[in-house]
Amino acid sequence: MDTGRGAGKGLAGTGVGAGGAPTLEDVARAAGVSRATVSRVVNGVRNVDPAIRQAVQRAVAATGYVPNRAARSLVTRRSGTVALVVSGAGSGEAGVRDGFAARVFEDPFFGRVVSGVVRALRPAGVHPVLMFADTAEDRAEVLAYLAQGSADGALLVTTHPRDPLPGLLAAAALPAVLFARPAPGVPLDHVDLRHREGGALAARHLLGLGRGRLAVIGGPADVPASRERLAGFREAAAGRPLAVLRAAEADFTLDGGERAMRRLLAEQPDVDGVFAANDLMAQGACLVLREHGRRIPDDVAVVGFDDSGAAAACRPRLTTVRQPVEDMAAEMVRLLLDRVAGTAAPEPASVLFHPALVVRDSA
Repeated sequence: MDTGRGAGKGLAGTGVGAGGAPTLEDVARAAGVSRATVSRVVNGVRNVDPAIRQAVQRAVAATGYVPNRAARSLVTRRSGTVALVVSGAGSGEAGVRDGFAARVFEDPFFGRVVSGVVRALRPAGVHPVLMFADTAEDRAEVLAYLAQGSADGALLVTTHPRDPLPGLLAAAALPAVLFARPAPGVPLDHVDLRHREGGALAARHLLGLGRGRLAVIGGPADVPASRERLAGFREAAAGRPLAVLRAAEADFTLDGGERAMRRLLAEQPDVDGVFAANDLMAQGACLVLREHGRRIPDDVAVVGFDDSGAAAACRPRLTTVRQPVEDMAAEMVRLLLDRVAGTAAPEPASVLFHPALVVRDSA
């Protein structure tokens, strides 16, 4: 919303007055469009031609125009922010909460989600507010924050299949989009990966390399994505007479991958192919294999999952199944902004992404 009037000539090429703050009229002159068009772009109206939107955004940058967010919220009845909520299923004390936040920041997956969200929100002039919700008190705070209009909706990344927050958001009819499929009966927009397809890609790659004494380091068995990745791997390896498969459960951490690899080596010392359900566990597996004198990929080929920063940091560089996290996060933003704007279909949207194999040095 405009906060003042222009004051004649000022900044070269922009028409911004030298004696006052840039206005909507200044931006409109610089962009060669109407004041109403500038207002629509600044207020995040979605149905503006992309070329015009870019011209207005360039003019905003050139003039230094800063919208009056308080006035804008009065017009749009929106806060211009969304909550990026990382949620678990805990119910404990402050120390437990601190540990939950620390685990989140240690996982490169979360950084990719944040990057995708921020990049997708920027053109709409919307800002994320990071919230953690691992206790009943935290969840109540998130619900209250959204219900009182402090944020226009929630982008929810949950770390536990029994997390009650998705159901609470749906029951309160608050705009929210979930990363991963919701539990049955929870009507929320969501994005997810075809995890079973990713597990199959890993199996076919290892089998194609002639590896037949296979081991899998899976994530927690109660996490649907973990089960799907393992199921896809098993299905692709089934019927191969030379394929021997052992599996160990871990917790998606580097330490968990190390522990699981030690167990698997004790059970099957001649393993020649390993699939880990995320890159951190694959990195841990590589550390243990090298400790035992196994050359990667000569003696043992290793495939991870996610294509996170851990895949590039691993030595040798990790062959992995790519999960397009940044694109998935951007799709979450699109779904949420449509839901907030009232342009989404009544029924919940489900968008599934395909994985892809990224071949590097480990397999």
